[in-house]
Amino acid sequence: MTATLERPQAEPILDGEQSGTENFLVKLFAVVPLLALAAAVPIAWGWGLGWTDIGLALGFYFLTGLGVTIGFHRYFTHGSFKANRGLRIALAVAGSMAMQGPVVGWVADHRRHHAYADREGDPHSPWRYGTSAGALAKGFWHAHMGWLFDREKTNARRFAPDLLDDPAIARIDRLFPVLTVATLLAPALLGGLITMSWTGALTAFFWAGLVRVAVLHHVTWSVNSLCHMIGDRPFAARDKSANFWPLAIASMGESWHNSHHADPTGARHGVRRGQLDISARLIWAFEKLGWATDVRWPSPERLARKLNPR
Repeated sequence: MTATLERPQAEPILDGEQSGTENFLVKLFAVVPLLALAAAVPIAWGWGLGWTDIGLALGFYFLTGLGVTIGFHRYFTHGSFKANRGLRIALAVAGSMAMQGPVVGWVADHRRHHAYADREGDPHSPWRYGTSAGALAKGFWHAHMGWLFDREKTNARRFAPDLLDDPAIARIDRLFPVLTVATLLAPALLGGLITMSWTGALTAFFWAGLVRVAVLHHVTWSVNSLCHMIGDRPFAARDKSANFWPLAIASMGESWHNSHHADPTGARHGVRRGQLDISARLIWAFEKLGWATDVRWPSPERLARKLNPR
């Protein structure tokens, strides 16, 4: 596993455009769960919300969310630790089931983000259009969701050559459509089996499938938008990344974003006392089990060198 952000050759940043079908599917995967989320409050008010659906939603939220935060982000993008083959495959599958795109494309986009954070070339900077109120409103939309609908494609051969050259990960990348179906149908199947009813299957599909996906989408996208606009900036970074504590639990530690941009390969983003980082705790457990090695834990000396002058 490599922590290299991009291939040094003069490969272009972009690799053409999405096809019409690809762009339609991106919009479908973003909009349909959002519509379910919008309907969630009146449905819960009118019909209630059962404990089975809550349990399944939380279980799939943390399973797939940690697949993104530990797998797609800290491991595949930044090489914060080395993983054995079983953990490597499990993280790629779990992250793919978050419905945030195939692993290779996700990693390529994120490495590109770090290479050009809040500058020309960043795929989702909220500062893209300027600093006026109107420009920031437009930039927030772009960073949060709008960039997904752009048809440009990040060049994976430049930003994620290691994953393209890994047969197992390339195979999981190609299986993204199958894993998308699985992440929606698995909760429905479990809900039906637990309740022994079609109603239980339907409500689990809605709450632990669509609504769960939507909530995780918008928590992840808030790191791209809110965490580059508001919050504390205790560490020096080349961009406007910020620590935004209200998202710490839901994002599983990803919202300590200024800390992350100051030390991108660090396995722990919540580096100060009281900064909850669920992802880092699980990486620690993987290390104790021998599944993860060479974990790049932040050192007090390195953090001290990166502190912003007061």
